[in-house]
Amino acid sequence: MTARTLTPRPNPLPLKYRLMSALVQGPIFAAATAFMGSVALVASLFEKDGRIQHWLARKWARFTIKISISPVKLINGENLRKYPVAVYVANHLSFMDTPVLFSQLPFQFRIVARHDLWKLPFIGGWLRRSGQVPVNVDNPRASIASLSSAVKTLKSGMPLFIFPEGGRTETGHLAPFLNGPAFMAIRAQVPVIPMAIVGTYELLPIHTLQFHPEALVLAVGEPIDTSGYSMKQVDELTARLQNEVARLYYAHTYLKAPAIEAPASATATTPQAESVL
Repeated sequence: MTARTLTPRPNPLPLKYRLMSALVQGPIFAAATAFMGSVALVASLFEKDGRIQHWLARKWARFTIKISISPVKLINGENLRKYPVAVYVANHLSFMDTPVLFSQLPFQFRIVARHDLWKLPFIGGWLRRSGQVPVNVDNPRASIASLSSAVKTLKSGMPLFIFPEGGRTETGHLAPFLNGPAFMAIRAQVPVIPMAIVGTYELLPIHTLQFHPEALVLAVGEPIDTSGYSMKQVDELTARLQNEVARLYYAHTYLKAPAIEAPASATATTPQAESVL
């Protein structure tokens, strides 16, 4: 079988894909998410370490990837095994980024997400019981406390994942990175692992519920050691991290890299991360 090549998403989307999304993929995706979410919520009432919940999340992720008819190719996966604890970051293209991550990262981890998600029925309860880390994006003082909580999670031996752009892209290109991941990694003195997700923007971009099957890639960069960094170098590490994610991303997409914008200022220490649930 010839390998599928990533191409721009058709506009308008052909009728067969719209019908498949509406009649098959969408309903199955929603049902699978509701079912696995319910089972995970029940599991959260009985376990403390989150292993069963994470196992369920991986099963959900792999199933939804199959539904999307978009296989994932992992590149440089050996870089995921070099450190037991690290901050993992990736660009944010689509809701389908979440299944890609949970299907490919071969270990248990926690996510950093908007604090207001903890107020939602059902989702909030699962987030709370499974040990995910909320970040208050509205209150700067609370944001520092949130990041300190994330640092404690790292120091306890649990890897963290976060989207440093603060939301899904509207264009397929990377947005400037906020410096929360660098802050956490330097404070906890753990490496930060840059990753690039490719193809999910063409598969399911923001503001649509219609799938267009694509060839997906998760490219993992070399770990960035933070032992030589001080807190005064948060912006420097953020810039290095953005450059590396951009390098990985544009090496595997048809899009051409634009000029890199400067990272967010040092006062914006909290990534306004969307949930990766």
